Amino acid sequence: MPLRVARSLQEWSRTAGALAPRDRTIITIGNFDGVHLGHQEILRRVAECARETVCLAAVVTFDPHPMKVLRPGEAPALLSTMAQRLFEMDGLGIEAALVLPFDLELAKLSPQDFVRTILVETLRVSALFVGESFRFGHRQAGDVKTLRQLGEQYGYRVEIVEPVVLRGEVVSSTAVRVAVGEGRMGTARQLLGRPFALTGTVRPGTGTGGRVVVPTLNLAHEQEIVPCIGVYATETFVDDRGYRSTTNVGVRPTFNGSALTVESHLFDFEERITSGPMQIWFWKRLRGEHKFSGPDALREQISKDLGRTRTFFRHLDRARRSQQTA
Repeated sequence: MPLRVARSLQEWSRTAGALAPRDRTIITIGNFDGVHLGHQEILRRVAECARETVCLAAVVTFDPHPMKVLRPGEAPALLSTMAQRLFEMDGLGIEAALVLPFDLELAKLSPQDFVRTILVETLRVSALFVGESFRFGHRQAGDVKTLRQLGEQYGYRVEIVEPVVLRGEVVSSTAVRVAVGEGRMGTARQLLGRPFALTGTVRPGTGTGGRVVVPTLNLAHEQEIVPCIGVYATETFVDDRGYRSTTNVGVRPTFNGSALTVESHLFDFEERITSGPMQIWFWKRLRGEHKFSGPDALREQISKDLGRTRTFFRHLDRARRSQQTA
């Protein structure tokens, strides 16, 4: 059954009714930006507990990010859209999500009122899984101790999920943002458990690339953060098909560009499209963006970039085959 999404307490009541007779929930709460390995561990624990107790596996999350309302100047650039987060949750066994519109009224709820009105009266929580540093309620006055005290009052239990540590570093959305911003796509992939992805729609370009260098598809991306300027080995998805590709993130200085663009040259792709959904998986940064003396010099460098991309994917395919036979 696909993930059910409710965007208000009233809509949740209708959603939960459709999933009866499981009238109690196992839940977690958070923003889940990027849905990295730490988030995945919590979400899997929720889904597993729900199966064992015949409850509903659910998530409470917020849109927009609370920092964008409370301290917009300090709000982080987000790695993923809400659609991406919900897609990943669905794949991890979460059955329902309550996406609460975050506003000043919600921000003013005390920890006690948040638990009573949302977790107990609306979601009928049976167990709650959170990280040890979880905070909630007005001015973040509530913590794990608060949750446990209220759990004794309302009859739910609290499970603390330890952070995931990778090579001595706690996996976090901040760590992923830093890796993506520096173009360290291998590190980002390890923290996420999958390649970092930009999603959006095909945007018509100027046509210069196709006429002078190589044909490309331009992405109007939805994410607030993009990999640092440079050239990448990628996979690009259009028309429900994936193609190995080389992607440039930059301003196209050889042609005196100024606006940031994300454009991909797809291998074995000859269609001409100017619209529709598009997604790019970033595997490896090949080099920075440079200004060349002219189209010929740029074309020569791009030929090398395409060759390096093909080599990267040959190595990747070989490693995958070795893992399958191990």
